[in-house]
Amino acid sequence: MAQVSIFIGGIRPLPESGRPTGMYKSRVSGPVEVGRDGFVGDQQADRRVHGGPEKAIHLYPARHYERLVAGFPDAADRLRPGALGENLSTGELDERDVRVGEVWQLGAVKLQVCQPRSPCWKIDERFSSEGMAAYIADERLTGWYWRVIEPGVVSPGDTLELLRPAPGAPTLYEALLLCQAHRPALAELERLAGTPGIGTGWRGKIDQRLSWLRRAAG
Repeated sequence: MAQVSIFIGGIRPLPESGRPTGMYKSRVSGPVEVGRDGFVGDQQADRRVHGGPEKAIHLYPARHYERLVAGFPDAADRLRPGALGENLSTGELDERDVRVGEVWQLGAVKLQVCQPRSPCWKIDERFSSEGMAAYIADERLTGWYWRVIEPGVVSPGDTLELLRPAPGAPTLYEALLLCQAHRPALAELERLAGTPGIGTGWRGKIDQRLSWLRRAAG
């Protein structure tokens, strides 16, 4: 079980380029409906890389902010839960605590862990901190996306409960380590790509890397 805070938001311009982003979100204070594409009323600026059924809801572990503050002290006053555009924040789970394909329940909604977030350049501009996005990726502080298995309504005070474990699947942290390896074991990478519930886009990237590694080995 994990206590969570819920955040949604609209589109706003970034401070320097003026490019649109959905990263600015506010904590909700009442019930909110969740559909297949995530929280009703939540928006994403670039739908090519954010949002959609397999990136419906983003959870970011609250404990990661302490490391971000240590690495980027000039942005310390802005680094707090909700600031990275996450929909859910919790201090009780991180990438070591969830497995790819697991199903969790939040209120009336059922969610499936399907892929990590890929941090982009907008994080650097949002916090005026060059290298923050790369640090998040390199240190595996990404959080993850949920697929909505069963829509419904969630409310502040609802807790995340593990509904359907995936004991044979890697934790998200293990999967990230594997993907970062210079020469990962092909069998392990194949196993990850075949994990039930994995995001289609992430699996496609893994399959592309597998093809490259096989050609290189041959």
